[in-house]
Amino acid sequence: MKNFFLSIVILLISASTVKSHVDHYSDFNYLEYELFRNNKSIGYHKYIFERNLNNLSVRSEVSFKITKLGVDIYNYFAESEEIFKDSKFLKFSSKTNQNKKNKYVNISLKEDKDLLIDGSSFKGTTSKDAIVGTWWNHEIIKAKAQISAISGRIIEQKVIFVGKEKIKLDNKVYDALHFNFLSSDETLPDKKKLNTHIWYDEKTFLWIKASFNKQGLWEYRLKVSK
Repeated sequence: MKNFFLSIVILLISASTVKSHVDHYSDFNYLEYELFRNNKSIGYHKYIFERNLNNLSVRSEVSFKITKLGVDIYNYFAESEEIFKDSKFLKFSSKTNQNKKNKYVNISLKEDKDLLIDGSSFKGTTSKDAIVGTWWNHEIIKAKAQISAISGRIIEQKVIFVGKEKIKLDNKVYDALHFNFLSSDETLPDKKKLNTHIWYDEKTFLWIKASFNKQGLWEYRLKVSK
């Protein structure tokens, strides 16, 4: 039954736009999410949308740190840029410092057929039907695989539509669509398995919340949209 509802949701989302899912963000120039670990605020994730004629640039910055007894035990900072032309993906690049370990990925469209990936975890090509794992673009619910925005690793996925829920963030209530993203490959070690819950606003398809468990409960909560 859940698969049936997922099919209906995907159909409605696909039918709701003429060009691409990125067009749903035409009214947004800035998004900011507050990042929590075990319900404690530890950082932020910001998106800046810049438009020039038919080009769209989505720049992202993520920063957080985990402290214990007043000492920083984990620091994370990442910057990325995702570029679309005529509402279609063109290229992506990111640099990440993960607790003093540097990671990167560069992704480009190769002759309008495949995606060329140069990353710290993977180098090669994959189908252009794969999508970069930046959760703001809700087209990700239709993809059979996502590409790590940190290292370029390809993650085959299955998506479960959990249901409709009301989500309250900063005294605002959203009618949300709740999805669970899981790794298709059950043989992966637990630390590499995908298991993330994502909520999108039913009316605008704006990404409003994410949660996952990894040595604690992590949550992204929408703080600013303008």
